[in-house]
Amino acid sequence: MQQAELIICSRVSTQLFPWMKRMKILIVLAIILLTATTVFSAQPGDILGIWTTDGGDSRLELFKCGEKICGKIVWLKVPKYIDSKDGPVGKTKVDRKNPDPALRNRPVLGLQVMKGFAAKGSNRWVNGVSYNPETGKSYKSKMQLLSPGQLELRGYIGISLIGRNLILTRP
Repeated sequence: MQQAELIICSRVSTQLFPWMKRMKILIVLAIILLTATTVFSAQPGDILGIWTTDGGDSRLELFKCGEKICGKIVWLKVPKYIDSKDGPVGKTKVDRKNPDPALRNRPVLGLQVMKGFAAKGSNRWVNGVSYNPETGKSYKSKMQLLSPGQLELRGYIGISLIGRNLILTRP
Protein backbone atom coordinates (compact mmCIF):
# COMPACT_ATOMS: atom_id res chain seq x y z
CA MET A 1 0.00 0.00 0.00
CA GLN A 2 2.88 2.40 0.77
CA GLN A 3 4.38 1.92 -2.70
CA ALA A 4 1.03 2.81 -4.36
CA GLU A 5 0.74 5.95 -2.21
CA LEU A 6 4.29 6.96 -3.20
CA ILE A 7 3.54 6.59 -6.91
CA ILE A 8 0.32 8.60 -6.59
CA CYS A 9 2.13 11.33 -4.60
CA SER A 10 4.90 11.45 -7.22
CA ARG A 11 2.38 11.85 -10.06
CA VAL A 12 0.38 14.45 -8.19
CA SER A 13 3.49 16.48 -7.31
CA THR A 14 4.73 16.58 -10.93
CA GLN A 15 1.22 17.48 -12.15
CA LEU A 16 0.81 20.25 -9.60
CA PHE A 17 4.40 21.43 -9.85
CA PRO A 18 5.66 20.76 -13.45
CA TRP A 19 8.85 22.71 -12.77
CA MET A 20 9.93 19.99 -10.27
CA LYS A 21 10.72 17.58 -13.12
CA ARG A 22 12.91 20.20 -14.80
CA MET A 23 14.58 20.96 -11.47
CA LYS A 24 15.47 17.28 -10.95
CA ILE A 25 17.04 17.14 -14.41
CA LEU A 26 19.03 20.33 -13.75
CA ILE A 27 20.32 18.97 -10.45
CA VAL A 28 21.49 15.73 -12.11
CA LEU A 29 23.21 17.70 -14.89
CA ALA A 30 24.92 19.97 -12.34
CA ILE A 31 26.26 16.95 -10.44
CA ILE A 32 27.62 15.43 -13.67
CA LEU A 33 29.27 18.72 -14.63
CA LEU A 34 30.89 19.18 -11.23
CA THR A 35 32.19 15.61 -11.26
CA ALA A 36 33.65 16.00 -14.75
CA THR A 37 35.30 19.31 -13.82
CA THR A 38 36.90 17.75 -10.75
CA VAL A 39 38.23 14.77 -12.71
CA PHE A 40 39.63 16.72 -15.64
CA SER A 41 41.17 19.75 -13.95
CA ALA A 42 44.33 18.37 -12.44
CA GLN A 43 46.68 20.22 -10.14
CA PRO A 44 50.47 19.95 -10.62
CA GLY A 45 50.65 17.61 -7.62
CA ASP A 46 48.11 15.19 -9.10
CA ILE A 47 50.78 13.42 -11.14
CA LEU A 48 53.19 12.98 -8.26
CA GLY A 49 53.75 9.43 -7.10
CA ILE A 50 54.31 6.02 -8.66
CA TRP A 51 53.44 5.21 -12.29
CA THR A 52 53.82 1.92 -14.17
CA THR A 53 55.22 1.99 -17.72
CA ASP A 54 53.64 0.28 -20.75
CA GLY A 55 54.09 -3.46 -20.44
CA GLY A 56 54.71 -3.25 -16.69
CA ASP A 57 58.50 -3.61 -16.99
CA SER A 58 59.28 -0.68 -14.71
CA ARG A 59 57.80 1.89 -12.37
CA LEU A 60 58.65 5.56 -12.19
CA GLU A 61 58.24 7.92 -9.29
CA LEU A 62 57.32 11.45 -10.31
CA PHE A 63 58.38 14.07 -7.78
CA LYS A 64 58.85 17.82 -7.45
CA CYS A 65 62.30 19.18 -8.13
CA GLY A 66 61.99 22.87 -7.37
CA GLU A 67 59.00 24.22 -9.30
CA LYS A 68 59.24 21.47 -11.91
CA ILE A 69 58.46 17.75 -12.11
CA CYS A 70 61.14 15.05 -12.36
CA GLY A 71 61.03 11.27 -12.39
CA LYS A 72 63.21 8.29 -11.48
CA ILE A 73 63.06 4.52 -11.88
CA VAL A 74 62.00 2.94 -8.58
CA TRP A 75 61.19 -0.62 -9.65
CA LEU A 76 62.25 -2.99 -12.41
CA LYS A 77 60.52 -6.23 -13.27
CA VAL A 78 63.93 -7.69 -14.11
CA PRO A 79 66.57 -5.72 -12.14
CA LYS A 80 69.49 -7.97 -13.17
CA TYR A 81 70.83 -9.02 -16.53
CA ILE A 82 69.48 -12.38 -17.71
CA ASP A 83 71.10 -12.44 -21.16
CA SER A 84 74.83 -12.10 -21.74
CA LYS A 85 74.15 -9.93 -24.83
CA ASP A 86 72.80 -7.20 -22.52
CA GLY A 87 75.36 -7.45 -19.73
CA PRO A 88 76.94 -9.86 -17.24
CA VAL A 89 74.25 -12.38 -16.23
CA GLY A 90 73.15 -11.95 -12.62
CA LYS A 91 74.63 -8.45 -12.26
CA THR A 92 72.49 -5.40 -11.50
CA LYS A 93 71.53 -3.44 -14.63
CA VAL A 94 73.58 -0.29 -15.19
CA ASP A 95 73.32 2.69 -17.54
CA ARG A 96 75.79 1.04 -19.93
CA LYS A 97 74.58 2.80 -23.11
CA ASN A 98 74.99 6.30 -21.70
CA PRO A 99 76.88 8.52 -24.19
CA ASP A 100 79.09 9.74 -21.30
CA PRO A 101 81.51 6.89 -20.40
CA ALA A 102 81.85 8.25 -16.83
CA LEU A 103 78.12 7.56 -16.24
CA ARG A 104 77.92 4.02 -17.61
CA ASN A 105 78.29 2.30 -14.23
CA ARG A 106 75.28 4.01 -12.60
CA PRO A 107 72.58 1.53 -11.55
CA VAL A 108 69.38 1.83 -13.60
CA LEU A 109 67.32 1.33 -10.44
CA GLY A 110 67.11 4.79 -8.84
CA LEU A 111 68.23 6.54 -12.03
CA GLN A 112 66.59 9.92 -12.71
CA VAL A 113 65.16 9.62 -16.22
CA MET A 114 62.85 12.66 -16.36
CA LYS A 115 63.50 16.31 -15.55
CA GLY A 116 62.33 19.85 -16.12
CA PHE A 117 58.58 19.38 -16.70
CA ALA A 118 56.72 22.66 -16.16
CA ALA A 119 52.95 22.86 -15.65
CA LYS A 120 51.03 24.38 -18.54
CA GLY A 121 47.33 24.66 -17.87
CA SER A 122 45.58 22.16 -15.67
CA ASN A 123 46.43 18.80 -17.29
CA ARG A 124 49.68 19.36 -19.19
CA TRP A 125 53.39 19.58 -18.43
CA VAL A 126 55.88 20.75 -21.06
CA ASN A 127 59.58 21.47 -21.74
CA GLY A 128 60.79 18.29 -20.06
CA VAL A 129 63.56 15.90 -21.01
CA SER A 130 63.25 12.11 -20.81
CA TYR A 131 66.19 9.71 -20.88
CA ASN A 132 65.91 6.11 -22.09
CA PRO A 133 68.63 3.98 -20.42
CA GLU A 134 67.95 1.11 -22.86
CA THR A 135 69.21 3.25 -25.76
CA GLY A 136 71.23 5.95 -24.00
CA LYS A 137 69.21 8.66 -25.75
CA SER A 138 67.45 11.73 -24.37
CA TYR A 139 64.32 13.26 -25.82
CA LYS A 140 62.39 16.49 -25.43
CA SER A 141 59.17 15.55 -23.68
CA LYS A 142 55.74 16.64 -22.59
CA MET A 143 53.03 14.99 -20.51
CA GLN A 144 49.24 15.09 -20.37
CA LEU A 145 47.03 13.64 -17.65
CA LEU A 146 44.35 11.69 -19.53
CA SER A 147 42.54 10.56 -16.39
CA PRO A 148 43.45 10.21 -12.70
CA GLY A 149 44.98 6.81 -13.53
CA GLN A 150 46.53 7.49 -16.96
CA LEU A 151 49.38 9.80 -17.90
CA GLU A 152 50.59 10.19 -21.48
CA LEU A 153 54.31 10.88 -21.89
CA ARG A 154 55.42 12.01 -25.36
CA GLY A 155 59.09 11.93 -26.23
CA TYR A 156 60.25 13.58 -29.45
CA ILE A 157 63.20 14.87 -31.42
CA GLY A 158 62.95 18.47 -32.60
CA ILE A 159 59.21 18.92 -33.03
CA SER A 160 56.43 17.07 -31.24
CA LEU A 161 55.15 15.51 -34.49
CA ILE A 162 58.22 13.26 -34.67
CA GLY A 163 58.05 11.15 -31.57
CA ARG A 164 56.30 8.43 -29.64
CA ASN A 165 53.82 8.17 -26.79
CA LEU A 166 54.12 6.10 -23.67
CA ILE A 167 51.08 5.59 -21.44
CA LEU A 168 51.85 5.44 -17.74
CA THR A 169 49.25 4.00 -15.36
CA ARG A 170 48.82 4.03 -11.60
CA PRO A 171 49.73 0.66 -10.07
